Amino acid sequence: MNPAAETVAVLGAGSTMGRPIAANIARAGIAVRAWNRSPEKAEPLRADGATLCDSAAEATAGATIVLTMLSDAGAVLATIEDALADGARPALWLQMSTVGIEGTERCAQLAERHGIAFADAPVLGTKQPAENGELVILGSGPEDARERLDPILDAIGKRTMWLGAAGAGSALKLAINGWILGVVETAAETLALAEGIGVDPRTVLDAVSGGPLDLPYLQLKGRAMIERSFEPSFRLTLAAKDARLVVDATERYGLDLPVLRAIASRLSEGAERHGDADMAATFLTSAPDERTSQAEA
Repeated sequence: MNPAAETVAVLGAGSTMGRPIAANIARAGIAVRAWNRSPEKAEPLRADGATLCDSAAEATAGATIVLTMLSDAGAVLATIEDALADGARPALWLQMSTVGIEGTERCAQLAERHGIAFADAPVLGTKQPAENGELVILGSGPEDARERLDPILDAIGKRTMWLGAAGAGSALKLAINGWILGVVETAAETLALAEGIGVDPRTVLDAVSGGPLDLPYLQLKGRAMIERSFEPSFRLTLAAKDARLVVDATERYGLDLPVLRAIASRLSEGAERHGDADMAATFLTSAPDERTSQAEA
């Protein structure tokens, strides 16, 4: 199908990820109808040629594809129900939010009830890769949807992995999130240990730099922790939500993975106080100076 013939309704178009995704689709010459619960957050999309809509139903009316990028399964399902309430029937629903295995199953069931093809395609990457159109997309869904989705996914990502039936993308995303969240939380506690025993935490990053123990993500998040610089690229609240989805999967499949449970607990603890900060702010839960100030308070 000619990409120019598509109209994509982007629901959640003002979020950290949704806005650059909508912008890059529009810049690729594909018509975009954008909706966000807080309309002012989607306002910059006008400059990219997107049509801003007052409701999810208005955005979806006349769209051939509806794309969801929202915070959790509850928000996704409620928004799609609203979008379809007036009888709109896009041919295809591209679900890109991280909602876990059960959430993806519920989305697929809703799509089936409404007679809409369903593709599950969560992404790897945060704010900057989204803005640069460099996300990695974990696509899964009906084979005949790929041809019409590829131009859209090419506009927002540097690589798309097609993994099979819908749900395979979300399953892989959970496994990778277990690794990502483990890196961040372990980095936080490692640097807190260094500070606590009188070691300059910058020397930890320097010692592993360029060697087999190094990771670009460790350096990125580690520097943010040391500098107490937590401008959100991916909010701690969302990281804690993702960690809970990982734990839900371990319980569903009867897996005994205590480290992942501990990470989820720690991220949730941090999100209670620093939820709107970057996920690297989990460091503050363990940092010696932070814990001392809490005790004194």
